[in-house]
Amino acid sequence: MKASKVQFEASKSSGTVSGLYLRPPDSRSIYVFAHGAGAPMYAKGMQLTAEKLATYNIATFRYNFPYKEQGRKRPDPPGIAQATVRSAVKKAVEIGEGLPIFAGGKSFGGRMTSQAAANEPLETVKGIVFYGFPLHAPGRDGIERAEHLYSITVPMLFLQGTRDALAKINLITEVTDKIPNSKLHILEGGDHSFHLPKSMGITDDEIQTDLAKTVSEWISKFL
Repeated sequence: MKASKVQFEASKSSGTVSGLYLRPPDSRSIYVFAHGAGAPMYAKGMQLTAEKLATYNIATFRYNFPYKEQGRKRPDPPGIAQATVRSAVKKAVEIGEGLPIFAGGKSFGGRMTSQAAANEPLETVKGIVFYGFPLHAPGRDGIERAEHLYSITVPMLFLQGTRDALAKINLITEVTDKIPNSKLHILEGGDHSFHLPKSMGITDDEIQTDLAKTVSEWISKFL
């Protein structure tokens, strides 16, 4: 299955960005899938996640933030990133032809999606899925980055590893315990990219299959 290339305007000030739309024949929904701070939509991990979600009949719309589209390393300011999220959701509605919309992303992308939703609800989005919410910087434990989450009204699914240096598991648990419409799925031994120690003998392919199954089962509750 091959993804279709799509272009759309991220914001008036930042211009056009690229997207990749992967739609299996019997799609039940679309996941608007934003990348992390360090890797673009073409990253191997993003592609693997999209392919695994497709096996559960979940279409994905991956897209670049302007800084990655333009080959820059420094992430866009929150205002531009959040505007891009909104534009991506709007484009997903257009190309999805009536499929239910979910949104989120890997790390930075998920956080920008939730910030956008907290500032102004993403009206067509039925829920948000985080592939590793970046709760704090490495070695700087805290939950301040979660403050905006408490004002979001749509359901949220958090996929988190117990070795994630950007989200101590006791802290992310503390956050999700305070959000009635949230679910926390814990990957024992997983780091921020959901890699497990080699000694456990579990491949990235197997991990992403399990995560896709979890996402599918969660999404099914809202269809």
